[in-house]
Amino acid sequence: MPAPPAPSTAAPRRRWRNCLSPTLARDRCYTRSFRSAGLRPASVPLPDGAVVHFWLPPAAATGAKPLHPVLLLHGFGATATWQWAPFLRPLLAAGLAPYVPDLIFFGASASPVADRSPAYQAACVAAAMAALPSSPQRYAVVGVSYGGFVAYHLAHAFPAAVERLVLVAAGVCLEETDLAAGLFAVEDIAEAASLLLPQRPEDLRRLVGLTFCRPPQFMPSCFIRDYIRVMCTENVKEKTELLYALINGRKLSDLPKISQQTLIIWGEQDRVFPLELGSRLKRHLGDTSELIIVKNAGHAINREKPAELCRLIKNYIADPSVKYRDNHKGSWKNAMKRFVGSSLRKVDSSRPLL
Repeated sequence: MPAPPAPSTAAPRRRWRNCLSPTLARDRCYTRSFRSAGLRPASVPLPDGAVVHFWLPPAAATGAKPLHPVLLLHGFGATATWQWAPFLRPLLAAGLAPYVPDLIFFGASASPVADRSPAYQAACVAAAMAALPSSPQRYAVVGVSYGGFVAYHLAHAFPAAVERLVLVAAGVCLEETDLAAGLFAVEDIAEAASLLLPQRPEDLRRLVGLTFCRPPQFMPSCFIRDYIRVMCTENVKEKTELLYALINGRKLSDLPKISQQTLIIWGEQDRVFPLELGSRLKRHLGDTSELIIVKNAGHAINREKPAELCRLIKNYIADPSVKYRDNHKGSWKNAMKRFVGSSLRKVDSSRPLL
């Protein structure tokens, strides 16, 4: 009789490696922060076979109508939990009800459809929102970077649903010719894909250097490799296609105007989507928009200036009767909040990305 095959050691080795993974540990922390804030997960199947994973606010679970529903759309290098975990409690405390999806091919969301356009992403999010129990008829939308492209298409295609818009470092006014003109740190889409979907430690180091105004100094190679293994190896083909669909043939003349009041937030030292794109978007939208420039911030505003970004979002959405309201000045209480918020930002921005 042939000898029985030797037991495989791959599975135990993989389980042991996952137990020691700092990236998986942080991922679990972010998930716990969503649950502890009262949000609950839900998977919404769509007629075309797509599935959109959502985190729903506490009010949605009880059937109550939230006062200020807000849809939060993450950027390209993140999932919903990694992007929005630090913002949940402040937004809830301000009376906002966050609906937080994973975009298609991120997190637990996927689709069998070949369409990779941000317009398709927007259609999936809108359909999933409409299918939710006790879904709000109108809601504000906040989109960060790639999520801002989706938010813009959502506002254009579904104006009855989108009440107002916050676009954070979202280069929706870019043109494909900007790459050859030297506006960006990359020369073509392939180079952009190698950075945004890093498979090598040197690519991730370069990405962090571009996205942060003050890049973290402590980034051990073992942590970088672990982050790439956990966060950057799924749906690489599909995400690469998303990038090509985003940039290929893009022209400003093809970008429609939207009617909603829009707050544009940009890091003064953004090297992924330079500030010129924020100014270009302000000119494109005209009087229905306002551009806020955040000093000492790069593309990763949500990591470098979380308290300031959260304040801007809260102020803009909490009172729809005004174009923009900044109540950050003038009182001793707000001065103390500024001091505490500044300290928190220093602590947060000093942490390594991984």
